[in-house]
Amino acid sequence: MNDELSEQLKIETHWQEEEYYQPPASFVAQANLLDGSIYERFCLENFPEYYKEFGQMLDWEKPWDVLFDSSNPPFWRWFVGGRLNAAYNCIDRHLAENKNKTALYFVPEPEDERIEAVTYQDLFVRVNEVAALLRDHFGLKKGDRVTIHMPMVIDLPVTMLACARLGVIHSMVYGGFSAQACADRMVDADSSVLVTMDGYWRDGKWLDQKEKADQAVEAADKEGHRVNKVLVWQRYPAQYKSASQIVEGRDVIVNDLLRQYRGSQVAPESMLGEDTLFLMYTSGSTGKPKAAQHSIGGYLSYVTAMSKYILDIQPKDVYWCMADIGWITGHSFIVYGPLSLGASSVVYEGSPTCPDAGRPWRISERLGVNILHTSPTAIRSLRKLGPDEPAKYNYNYKLMVTVGEPIEPEVWRWYYNTVGNGQAAVVDTYWQTENGGFLCSTVPALKPMKPGSTGPGVPGIHPVIYDDEGKEVPAGSGRGGNLCIKNPWPGIMLGIWGDPDRYVNTYYARVCKNPNSKDWRDWPYFTGDGAMLAKDGYFRVLGRIDDVINVAGHRLGTKEIESAALKVMQVAEAAVIAAHDDIKGVIPEVYVVLQPGVTPSKEVKTVVVDAIVKEIGPIARPREVWIVPDLPKTRSGKIMRRVLASISNRSDLGDLTSLANSEVVENIRKMVQD
Repeated sequence: MNDELSEQLKIETHWQEEEYYQPPASFVAQANLLDGSIYERFCLENFPEYYKEFGQMLDWEKPWDVLFDSSNPPFWRWFVGGRLNAAYNCIDRHLAENKNKTALYFVPEPEDERIEAVTYQDLFVRVNEVAALLRDHFGLKKGDRVTIHMPMVIDLPVTMLACARLGVIHSMVYGGFSAQACADRMVDADSSVLVTMDGYWRDGKWLDQKEKADQAVEAADKEGHRVNKVLVWQRYPAQYKSASQIVEGRDVIVNDLLRQYRGSQVAPESMLGEDTLFLMYTSGSTGKPKAAQHSIGGYLSYVTAMSKYILDIQPKDVYWCMADIGWITGHSFIVYGPLSLGASSVVYEGSPTCPDAGRPWRISERLGVNILHTSPTAIRSLRKLGPDEPAKYNYNYKLMVTVGEPIEPEVWRWYYNTVGNGQAAVVDTYWQTENGGFLCSTVPALKPMKPGSTGPGVPGIHPVIYDDEGKEVPAGSGRGGNLCIKNPWPGIMLGIWGDPDRYVNTYYARVCKNPNSKDWRDWPYFTGDGAMLAKDGYFRVLGRIDDVINVAGHRLGTKEIESAALKVMQVAEAAVIAAHDDIKGVIPEVYVVLQPGVTPSKEVKTVVVDAIVKEIGPIARPREVWIVPDLPKTRSGKIMRRVLASISNRSDLGDLTSLANSEVVENIRKMVQD
């Protein structure tokens, strides 16, 4: 291992172990997975045979010939030779018994607009009509790439599933991303068709999406890539609400054109299990975004199993994942996983705090949502804006999920006690865009919950922590290290689109035991995250290795400093960055947002500093605590610590186009630099 990595792995950990919370008896009584022997069946000695159980959850046109092909490591292939179609598994196979069941609920952001319930029969009709349009009008066929740049509306999963029905590879770009980000992804995927929408609602504002499509096409053209067609959905059918003009010969209003394909049916394309279903771009700390290339059979089997066993989705449930479909969480756990199980999944257009922090609880009450899936960022925001709001509404969650980043124990307890009323199981899921589905989590009926810890590997996944010499860090050592996975799994990406060398170098080369080996055991997966392993086998994720601060030779995870700050009752949100220091090299600086009604003061800053010193030690004492009105965030709610670090270090702020609240950046800059 190189010296840089060796240094990064020396992460000091100071968090104390938290108490266990047992899953409620009412949840255990109805859970999908109650067989504790699954951990024994899915032990490493039985790999890869145990993944047959996942494959058998799908309907196959032709059974697979080879379960797992490891002949070209680390380019793993699953269910080789088998044939199936993802759209068929998500729609068609449910029609015989459940065609009138709700597949998707669409909840508009404006509360005065009606909620739409789309049955499996209706979804079948819509997907077939769009598939016919894509095939017959635009000539799209198996293997072609289509870029989708859309908000959270029903037409988005319809478009994705229409592509899947044809074997067309969809590349979904998060609707809040800039035109340039969309252009970069179209160029990389060599996509000549862009699907977008005229506009949508977010935070009470009407946003013009078509304008960004025009800019994206122009930007792609400057890079030498031609986009031939732009398909525009109308947020309100028969009403075009964008200020951008329709470009003759290039742009098409989908809603108008669909009339020609009313009632059309398209036979699902027969696809190999190892064929590509979609591309999902993930940003690296350096370099251009990477397109994770996900398979049909492996990916779909994995998200189906995770939806059943970890999310405990059952036919009677109404399930709401608050993520955006533009992220992998939305792909896996709004669209493909729940629909493969025949579930009822909620698609919500807007911000969870619009018009107020009671919105999620009103939606849950109205639809009878009993599984909630969201991020720590959203939980912190709801806790800040409406700490007592959940008690005002009549809903009943059986399971609550957290995903996207480590959740601080104090925030976890509010989620469990206030949102769940102590009556719901909580699963803290750890995984990445590249993984397809969960890597670590408790099975909700089999393992107790522990705030701040994700839990063990999910059944079939065997995580390990390596030190700077590539040696395994034992459980309970109190030492952090590099979180890796010993074995492949069906949800792992096929590779990085068009860049196999980057795939190997990014995810395997650093910890590969023998680059000439054909044995999968020599190719553990490198997550790039720091973690520690407790005696009980539970993993605590400390954040990206890149987010570790080296203070005078001590390696401190930013997440544990933020967690300490959030124990202060006056603090609603916290972000820690590494600020340059002439003596120590770098030193933590803390940005905090206070609870409503709390007045900024030196006393509050002192309390925050004292809490960090008490929780971690004097070495973690921040140089400064900045009390700010808000933290810069993307429209998915991710805190842009990069921007804060640039402000503290007086360096270039970089691209701010993905921020939802870019206006706050200048306010913070003046506060810190003036």
